[in-house]
Amino acid sequence: MDKPIGIFDSGVGGLTVAKAIAEALPNERIIYFGDTAHLPYGDKSKESVKLYSQRITAFLVAKGCKAIVIACNTASAHAYSDLKKFYPKLPIINVVNPTVNYCSEKYDSGKVGVIATKGTIKSRIYPRKIVKKNPNLEVPQAAAPLLVPMIEEGFFNNNISQTIINSYLSTKNFADIQALILGCTHYPLIKEEVKNYFKGSVDVIDSATVVAEFTKKLLKKEGIASKKREGKNQFLISDYTESFEETSKLFFGEKIDLREERIWD
Repeated sequence: MDKPIGIFDSGVGGLTVAKAIAEALPNERIIYFGDTAHLPYGDKSKESVKLYSQRITAFLVAKGCKAIVIACNTASAHAYSDLKKFYPKLPIINVVNPTVNYCSEKYDSGKVGVIATKGTIKSRIYPRKIVKKNPNLEVPQAAAPLLVPMIEEGFFNNNISQTIINSYLSTKNFADIQALILGCTHYPLIKEEVKNYFKGSVDVIDSATVVAEFTKKLLKKEGIASKKREGKNQFLISDYTESFEETSKLFFGEKIDLREERIWD
């Protein structure tokens, strides 16, 4: 089916998901929307995040998207259920459920940690969903508010970033964890530094990769996978800045053509 996959986030972080999907599904065309006019979603009210997500989804559906990927943990936590009600026949994928399924199936018991933004941690979406699927698992959490601005400013893979990351991961809650979920779409860029802290003793789960594989299986199951990509990927943002243009290279791994789309005017 020659229709694009719509992917949205509050800003640049969801490009890690877009990149993973582009690599796992090279025949698919992507329309990415970064709501830079309202970032970050983690600091917004639940009702505001729902409103933004509904408007962006309507925009992507109008663009002909055959499936929607919510590439934002906060929007996944607050808006997914409502979007499913509004679009019952449209495949809608969030970044939380595939990761929850992966963990609850892979680990029989023990501790699976989560680091994420304050908004995602406050929602307790990962502990609630994982324990519901597998009551034998413990899911300790830690908010890491400095990581997103640090990553967006390009401060990673250096001594400064490793010190900050180590500080968050050294919480007693994470003693004896066997896996750690990177519960923010920015965090794949610091995956190696997280691995360095645990010295290979902990499975570091990158939700972008998990979501890409889940999307691939779902499109095939629904019979809507494309056999050949027709046309170019599109990358849209609600408020253009030069800094976003530069930062987008870090997240997508290559220069992309960004276009401003003022859906809020």
